[in-house]
Amino acid sequence: MIELLTADTPNGKKISIMLEEIEFEYKVTKINILKDEQFKPEFKKLSPFSKIPVIIDHNEKLSLFESGAILIYLGEKSGKFYNVNQRTIINQWLMGQMAYVGPMLGQHHQFHHYNPGKSEFGENRYFKISKRIYMELDERLSQSKFLAGEHYTIADIATFPWIARHEWHDIGLKSFKNLSRWYEEISKRKAVQKGYDLFNKGEQIPKV
Repeated sequence: MIELLTADTPNGKKISIMLEEIEFEYKVTKINILKDEQFKPEFKKLSPFSKIPVIIDHNEKLSLFESGAILIYLGEKSGKFYNVNQRTIINQWLMGQMAYVGPMLGQHHQFHHYNPGKSEFGENRYFKISKRIYMELDERLSQSKFLAGEHYTIADIATFPWIARHEWHDIGLKSFKNLSRWYEEISKRKAVQKGYDLFNKGEQIPKV
């Protein structure tokens, strides 16, 4: 059984979506980052940088931090969404999400959504970068059905929850035809819908 220790964030949703997709038994343990629970010694033993999510694979007596590493582990363990013949291209789009898409949209959230008016420079900088991310993803998805090619993979699972916060971005997802098509297709997946509602609060995936 897999235990997922997380907060209700895009990075947390990546893992719950993946666990639903591969149909592994799992339970969720909430880490309240607003109360700094991620800095408690018992959690820091599992996650040296005090970041969520973390999984514990109780059957293997193994814990793992970093959402990209967790997705790779679950892909290898299940044999799903991480095809051995596609791994080079899957990895590059997964790492692009980890190093660029997530961190930049996360900064946009901080300046534009949580702290508007506190830094004109920060708001303008990360709005421009976020809009460029939308353009770059849209261009990629004009060339292939999914990010790593014609098949849905962990690269899509990693990226989707960040685009699902498009209402926070004020960029206009509808304006990006290919990205919207990709987003709507993934939104229809039952496992994505269930995994998105991480804490069973009835949370719905935002529409385009």
